[in-house]
Amino acid sequence: MGIMDQIRVRKAMALQQQGKKEEAMQDYEKLYAQGVIQPSYLLPYTVLLLKKGGEENYQKVKEILKKVEKYPALSDQQKGQIHLNYACAQYRLGHLDEAIHLLEASIKKYRFGTTYQALGYLYVEAGDKEKGLSFNQEALEYDDEDPIVIDNMGQYYYRVLNDKQTALPYFEKAHGINPDQMDTLYFLARYDLEAGKKAEAKEKLEKVMDGSFSPLNYATKERVKALLAECE
Repeated sequence: MGIMDQIRVRKAMALQQQGKKEEAMQDYEKLYAQGVIQPSYLLPYTVLLLKKGGEENYQKVKEILKKVEKYPALSDQQKGQIHLNYACAQYRLGHLDEAIHLLEASIKKYRFGTTYQALGYLYVEAGDKEKGLSFNQEALEYDDEDPIVIDNMGQYYYRVLNDKQTALPYFEKAHGINPDQMDTLYFLARYDLEAGKKAEAKEKLEKVMDGSFSPLNYATKERVKALLAECE
């Protein structure tokens, strides 16, 4: 990669860091179309594609990552992120089992918090009672202050076991650590609605709608809108 390409990569990444995601996306697209293969920008580019959503973007993520994984001298952090982003794309394309198998293999080599977060969530999505519990307990041992891991445990009890009473303290703890966490707000809003607290539920759900949805959010715009309708 030449000096000018390096400058363009740094400029595009700076735009993303400044929150100018659409401008960054346009620059990333141009760099990729011109054959510039550099993990430093392609990995954040795939994150933007995953958040944008849609089958075409998920397929593009897979295409990009297959090229990135051939790049020489990748760090363990980069290898772990390649696996994570690829698994997210697979999951969103309807290949949940394949996504789980990829992350199960990945975490044996690269024990990162983001992998614990994602795999714990996917076990809940799969409705796996055994692994959903054992792995999320392992994730809590790895980091018992990670609000996503804590939320995963709450979702395990709420969604897999239908044990809302046991789930609630996990959601409350996750909310105390990160008051903006979207899935946690969504589930706490459901508790509010069940208790007849429509105003409190609406406030939480409106906050979720203002957030940036990710491919590993249980709370989708459609689910949030449906719950908001119950607040009227």
